[in-house]
Amino acid sequence: QVRLVESGGGLVQPGGSLRLSCAASGSMVTITAMDWYRQAPGKERELVASISSNGQTNYEDSVKGRFTISRDWPKNAVYLQMNSLEPADTAVYYCHQRWKRRDFWGRGAEVTVSS
Repeated sequence: QVRLVESGGGLVQPGGSLRLSCAASGSMVTITAMDWYRQAPGKERELVASISSNGQTNYEDSVKGRFTISRDWPKNAVYLQMNSLEPADTAVYYCHQRWKRRDFWGRGAEVTVSS
């Protein structure tokens, strides 16, 4: 069974940085694409960043140049480095993986950007 566990969320002031981590077990982060989604209060869940099996990355327009997705195969983990955070980035961030034709989600990491 695949298990994804996010960590690293918290409260940060505008302009600050956070690094989210997603530890995977029961799967391998280098074989499939790995994604970070977020869901803000009252809004639908949206795709923020993806890294493909060959390392290609894609970002939602509003986070380009500020967020960086990466992975660590020995640790079987995926990261989301978030810089220059804005109040609009406030959301619960979820790690996602499609493994053997099934979608797996973590429980989420809450990020609040506020002064």
